Amino acid sequence: MTDEFQKSGPGRVGQVKEVTSLANPIIKDIKALSNKKDREESGTFMAEGLKLVIDALELGWAIRTLVYAKAAKGKPLVEQVAAKTVARGGLVLEVSEKVLSSITRRDNPQMVVGIFEQRWKRLDDLRPAREETFVALDRVRDPGNLGTIIRTADAAGASAVILVGECTDPFSLETVRATMGSVFAMPVVKCSAEEFLAWQKRSGTQVVATHLAGAVDYRTVDYAKKPVVLLMGNEQSGLPDNLARAADRTVRIPQQGRADSLNLAVATAVMLFEARRHLLTLDEKK
Repeated sequence: MTDEFQKSGPGRVGQVKEVTSLANPIIKDIKALSNKKDREESGTFMAEGLKLVIDALELGWAIRTLVYAKAAKGKPLVEQVAAKTVARGGLVLEVSEKVLSSITRRDNPQMVVGIFEQRWKRLDDLRPAREETFVALDRVRDPGNLGTIIRTADAAGASAVILVGECTDPFSLETVRATMGSVFAMPVVKCSAEEFLAWQKRSGTQVVATHLAGAVDYRTVDYAKKPVVLLMGNEQSGLPDNLARAADRTVRIPQQGRADSLNLAVATAVMLFEARRHLLTLDEKK
C-alpha cells in the first residue's frame, strides 16, 4: 500500500484529485482491496453505491477515500458526500468511467465508491439481553450466503453475526454487495470454536443449533425465555460434533419434496424469523 493511501483518513487534510490513469498508485491500491490479504493489511474495504456510502457516513464509519465518476460531479448528494469526506480528512477522487469499471470489476459500475475502515466487535463486547438474537455461523464459505445472512439478520432485528472458525471475509466485495448496506448496521464478530464455546458458557444465552441429528422441530422451541444464539453449520459438512453437543437445543427444519437440504442463507432466514416471531409486528398504516 502506498503511503498516501495508508495515511488518508481521520487526521489527514482532505483533498480532491482528478484521476484518469489506471496506473495511478492510489487506484492500484484500491483495486488491490479485492484481495483479502490487502484488506487485512490496510484494515479497509470497498463499498459501492451512493446510498451505501451515505448510510455508512451516517452510522459513523470512518471513510478513507471517496471515488466518484466524472458524470456524477455536481449532483447535490455526491457533492455533500464529497464535502463530508474532505471534512473528515479523507481523500476524494474524481475518475473516468474506465477507472471506475476497473476498480469495481463491472462494465456498468455504480457512480460512487467508498473505501472504509473495517470495524469488528469482540465476543466480550456482546452483552446478551432478553429479546436479543444472535446468529453464529460455523466456517461459512460462500460470500453470497454470508452477505445475505447479514442482510437478513439486520432485517429481522438480530444483534450481531458471529463468525466461528475459518469463515469467508465479511468485507469482501462480493459479501458487501450481498449485504445491500447491512454490513454497516450489523455488528460482526470473529472467533475460534474454542472462544465461542467459552463465551457460550458465560453468556447466559440459549444456543439453538440446526443439525441433521436434531431431535425436535425448530418451531417447538421457546425462544422467548432467554437471549438466543442461532448456530448454523458449514454449507457442505454442517456442524461439527463438538459444537452440536454444546448446544442447548438441536433442531431440524421439516421438509417435503425431493430437495434434501436448504441453502444456508435460506435456512438461517427461516430460523431467524421463527426465533423472533414473538417480537416482530407489522406497523399499522396511519
